[in-house]
Amino acid sequence: MSIKDHLSISSEVRKALAASRPVVALESTIITHGMPYPQNLGMAQRVEAVVRRSGAVPATIAIMDGKLRVGAKADDLERLAKAGGKAAKASRRDVAALLVSGDVAGTTVATTMMAAAWAGIRVFATGGIGGVHRGAETTFDISADLEELRRTQVAVVCAGAKSILDIPKTLETLETKGVPVLGYKTADFPAFWARQSGQKVDHRIESAKQAAKVIALQFELGLGGVLVANPIPESHALDAREIEARIEEAIRGAEAEGVSRKDLTPFLLKRIVELTGGKSLVANIALVENNAAVAAEIAVALSQLGAKRKAKPKARA
Repeated sequence: MSIKDHLSISSEVRKALAASRPVVALESTIITHGMPYPQNLGMAQRVEAVVRRSGAVPATIAIMDGKLRVGAKADDLERLAKAGGKAAKASRRDVAALLVSGDVAGTTVATTMMAAAWAGIRVFATGGIGGVHRGAETTFDISADLEELRRTQVAVVCAGAKSILDIPKTLETLETKGVPVLGYKTADFPAFWARQSGQKVDHRIESAKQAAKVIALQFELGLGGVLVANPIPESHALDAREIEARIEEAIRGAEAEGVSRKDLTPFLLKRIVELTGGKSLVANIALVENNAAVAAEIAVALSQLGAKRKAKPKARA
């Protein structure tokens, strides 16, 4: 039995991959654990529509019915959205157990990257990556997303790391793991709800074509994944100082209630929505849609780059 025996790839995604057409992977924990119903369903539907309008095929990934589903259908999205927090949250360590149990699970950035790579998808759009949590020097709470970026050849388009995290430590960890951080039309690493964190990216890129060239060469050299940091649209960005105050308040609440490990991020995101009067949720949806559009443009550019290389005549001996 091979890895592909555990994949359930939709016919649309399978046909697109076979024809070397652009495909964008999308995660599902943002549906199950990132926001409430029915906003989560509307977001998932709009994000897929954004990918299609930008010229690529969306492939929402989840664990359902004992398979890693690559290319969730409309009824799958509704099932995930309604399950919400009752669904499992699947990181790398959970995959085998959840495939055996047959439970419904939203896939994290790490697990979505794994499934995308196994299916042959090279570009993935998410909201923000996980990273080093504040206080990790005592809790050792570091997301598996960072290690997956080191090992798996998928380009992840995000609005930086979730600003509930320790962003400087997250970037230091990415540097140690050899993961290039590309700033999409920015030299400043974005902080999810805010456009700037005060930390610098490794390299600034100005277009999807430039990103595609870097990603293609990174993969040709046998190196790991690539992080593309794409700031939230200015029209939806929140004030950095204001959101930081709300984050600190939410963290104090988590500490008081003893929330930790995999329950921490969903708790903080939910609490911050409450503390901002819903502003963070509106911003979250906007940044995900923006990331999906950029990811699709990069996937299209990668596809075109591949087609040009195939068409290039070979030199005669």
